[in-house]
Amino acid sequence: MLSPTFVVTAFSLVSLVQGYAVAPDKRSSSPYLSTCQRIAKSISSASAVFYSNSTQYIADNDHSFVSSSAPSACSVEPGTAQDVSTIIRILGSTRTPFGVKGGGHASNPGFSSTLGVQIAMTRLNQVTINKASNTIDLGPGLTWDQAYNILAPSGLNVVGGRVPTVGVAGVTLGGGYAFMSSEYGYTIDNMAGYELVLPNGTITNVTSKNKDLWFALRGGGNNYVSGGLIDLQGIVTKFSFKSIPQGQVWGGTRNYTADALPALKDALVKFQLKQKTDTKASSVISFVYTPQGIITSAVLYYHAPTPANGIFDDFLAIPTNQTDVGTRSFSDMVNSIGFINVPSGLRGYYNGVPVLEYSANVIDTIFNQTQALGDELSKLDSNFLFATALETFGQGLPTHGSDSAWPPNRSHAFFPTAVTMGYRNASLDDTITRAVLKYSSAVQAAAIKDGQDVKNAPVYPNYAIFDVTVQNMYAQNLPRLRAIQNAVDPKNVMGLAGGFKL
Repeated sequence: MLSPTFVVTAFSLVSLVQGYAVAPDKRSSSPYLSTCQRIAKSISSASAVFYSNSTQYIADNDHSFVSSSAPSACSVEPGTAQDVSTIIRILGSTRTPFGVKGGGHASNPGFSSTLGVQIAMTRLNQVTINKASNTIDLGPGLTWDQAYNILAPSGLNVVGGRVPTVGVAGVTLGGGYAFMSSEYGYTIDNMAGYELVLPNGTITNVTSKNKDLWFALRGGGNNYVSGGLIDLQGIVTKFSFKSIPQGQVWGGTRNYTADALPALKDALVKFQLKQKTDTKASSVISFVYTPQGIITSAVLYYHAPTPANGIFDDFLAIPTNQTDVGTRSFSDMVNSIGFINVPSGLRGYYNGVPVLEYSANVIDTIFNQTQALGDELSKLDSNFLFATALETFGQGLPTHGSDSAWPPNRSHAFFPTAVTMGYRNASLDDTITRAVLKYSSAVQAAAIKDGQDVKNAPVYPNYAIFDVTVQNMYAQNLPRLRAIQNAVDPKNVMGLAGGFKL
């Protein structure tokens, strides 16, 4: 199934496309203008509705990639949970399509954008430390750099995203891989609760006592309306995380040239063995295509001021042309993750390829396929970008949590492998989609050839391209998720928004 397009790039290429301006929309011709006006009259002064050509409207509709943005009839920025309740009641009663945007990082077209009413959660950006309960409340309008910067002086943290400008909501509802995941589990394994506006407008607080909603919110949300704010249960207006102590950490990025591949491959293979006994260490190895050659880099992280002896020695022994690795604050570590300068106005896609390990064969396949496809596609679009991030974790990662919508199987720690392709020429939408799928299949085939049981491995929802089926993400959990959806949203209000559908 082919369709619109868009993309990002390796681990840190994820949010570098900027400068998109939504084309002016002819409001008078929009069939949803009356809904916008009704919302504007019904919400409190804490919230606001904006129309085309206004600065706020443009920002509210903006996404990292132009192919995932749409010219909505209007945008609304709710400032309270009660106003979200009012908005969702109006949308449901008028059957108006809508989208919900947190950080705007979703790459699938129409998943967090709409031609109807665009809900931008920007104003819900609270950070509240609750020392009595050892929890931290984060609003869905925050990005991770904003949250970490505010938390930095407190000596406390949450188990959250690794890329600064990605939204809190999407990572949290989709599952969440963190630098500390080997030690603490997925982001969803470190939740204390959610403030949720149900499809009928009821505002409720969800904790582990609410078995079905608790199950579905943890890993299920980001696939019903991307952007992570909306799911089959409603719209999340507050996330409550378990707090963890946070001191200085050790880490940063080391950049290498293409000729470092043999040594980098050897270092990564050895590191995965070391990770089995040291849960404080993690890495992200990236391969970024350029016409001049593949750029390789290693983001290294240790959840302490000084790494254990020998844990990163193989990476550190490889000559580097640029590095900032050292002891630093956690917020500085995340903020330091560099971005490649990318022209504005790119289209693009992500996808995820779950593997059990990055063997020498899998690494070679990634490198060789990156070179071959990059050479082929860059001839069609001079702005073509192509990157893959190899993300490693300890095998005990899934054991830190209980049953959740995703992952459907907690017996193995799958490495998600983030694939990103970006380009400018809209006529290449289907070509790039096929290339992403072809590349993903080649990487999976290499893992299977190694004997890895990954043919039916669950794809990480936050990386999944629109072509991935819900069966490929949720497997045996699908019947339960469908039952929860039918019970919570019998009128299918959430079906008015985009995203993967049960």
